[in-house]
Amino acid sequence: MKYYLTLIGAAILGLSACSQKTDQTPPASQSASPAASAATPAATASAPAASSSPAASNAAAGNCSLTVEANDTMKYNTGEIAISKACKSFDITLKNTGTLPKTAMGHDLVIAKAADVDAIVSDGASAGANNHFLKAGDTRVLAHTPLIGPGEEAGIRIDPAQLSAGDYEFFCSFPGHLANMRGKIKLVD
Repeated sequence: MKYYLTLIGAAILGLSACSQKTDQTPPASQSASPAASAATPAATASAPAASSSPAASNAAAGNCSLTVEANDTMKYNTGEIAISKACKSFDITLKNTGTLPKTAMGHDLVIAKAADVDAIVSDGASAGANNHFLKAGDTRVLAHTPLIGPGEEAGIRIDPAQLSAGDYEFFCSFPGHLANMRGKIKLVD
């Protein structure tokens, strides 16, 4: 019952946040302290910004970093992250370009096998915001940023070799965001 009340409350917050008229000027960037799962020992607070070209072009150019933006309309600015197998590590920076408070429209970026995403989100809803809506010690999570608010950014570093065994996705674990904030991770030559 608590789980359903949490989801309903999050949905109401999300809907009310979407109906508010906000100033379109994003606040100055602030760094959020990064968090990573046990599977990702290295994390970065900021990685170099990627060009506005598609993610696939990013990997083809041999670039081993990418900035993904999240906004108040519960969307990432990309639906795919292409990672070159040639990269020894790959840095992803998540930047929240929205203006709504983190309690209503916080975002994170979580990486996991596609088959595990729905269960991770379901289990994480009861973990609460203090745990970034992720169950503590969830071994299905390959890497994740903390929840970040407007103007904040956080980063993660992953080893492309960890992505070779299956289909992986990136998503936001904030309750109610999964439907719009979910994309594929593609390993390319």
